[in-house]
Amino acid sequence: MISPFKILTKDPQSKARTGILYTKHGPVKTPVFMPVATQASVKALTSADLKDVHAECLLSNTYHLYLRPGTKTLQQLGGLHKFMKWDGSILTDSGGFQVYSLSQFRKISEEGVLFRSHHDGSKHLFTPENVINFENEIGSDIWTMLDVCIHAKDPSKHDARQALEQTKRWAVRAAKHYQEVVPQQNITQNTDGSFSVQNSLLFGIIQGSIFTDLRKEAARHMAALPTHGYCLGGLSLGETQQQMNDAVLAVTENLPENKPRYFMGLGTPVEILNSVERGVDMFDCVWPTRVARNGLVMTDEGRMNIKNACYRLDERPLDENCDCFACRNYSRAYLSHLFRSGELTSHRLLSMHNIRFLTRTMERVREAIENGTFLQFKEEFIKKYE
Repeated sequence: MISPFKILTKDPQSKARTGILYTKHGPVKTPVFMPVATQASVKALTSADLKDVHAECLLSNTYHLYLRPGTKTLQQLGGLHKFMKWDGSILTDSGGFQVYSLSQFRKISEEGVLFRSHHDGSKHLFTPENVINFENEIGSDIWTMLDVCIHAKDPSKHDARQALEQTKRWAVRAAKHYQEVVPQQNITQNTDGSFSVQNSLLFGIIQGSIFTDLRKEAARHMAALPTHGYCLGGLSLGETQQQMNDAVLAVTENLPENKPRYFMGLGTPVEILNSVERGVDMFDCVWPTRVARNGLVMTDEGRMNIKNACYRLDERPLDENCDCFACRNYSRAYLSHLFRSGELTSHRLLSMHNIRFLTRTMERVREAIENGTFLQFKEEFIKKYE
């Protein structure tokens, strides 16, 4: 299967690379951070805000959209892009992680996952096939497969093996059904190496917990299936940094280079840079907006807690180097006042800044890779966030 992904540059001292992933809504420059619009909205932000912070691709969630407003409703309203007034790319998580988190309300079988809605307790069944159908109704640009996720902190290898085997069998079914639903002749490569894409893409999810042998096996299995890209699932769930790094490397070393790799649910700057070094291209996380709602701000000089008294008379912007709306227009003193006063505007402005910080960091990462200075950039960056 042709993957509409073009590698532009490779770092000579690591596995880091820059590239472009083409979707039916346009090109996405990688490495990329994707803000999380779980329920068709990035918390506190509008689609115009997301354009202002240079977001190119969003992450939304099949489980949540299936329950509310419903995928049939989205289809009737013209799809998720029209519904939320977003003309960039959208990747949808299959919902496997959300179902995993409802452990007391779900039952896994060969057919799929039977679960109860966290809204009203009603019963629902996700299968590898109907998740593809739901994503088709949503109309997203990149679809992911149903998988079985387990906790990565002190896991049982037996449980990890069982989850992986089920995920592998479901992946075969999902890939088959995708090809029945989506015409495959709608991706063509142009003479300049770019791609014209008319259909949604399929990414397979690689499990295996912290066990490098299972991760290697999972990567090789997924590499043999017809997909456009790969997801690293089941990490950033409590394992150590070393365990995460080892698991990532076990995956990227066993995947073809010409398809993108996406680390699901990873959004802290240091962990992103460690994974870029190991060949990962795409990231998403609710972290930057979640911590913004608690007053934590990311800057080029490190973390800042806007609640601290030292900012009450500080007339400087949050970050002298940032071009976001908050930094262009407001002082630390004003933002501190808004937050301490419980004004919801503070959530919007701090969230805009934190997401812009990550998209700007990805711009700088891409520039460093192109210049062959990525590892130097990473070392200098991490010193400010240790």
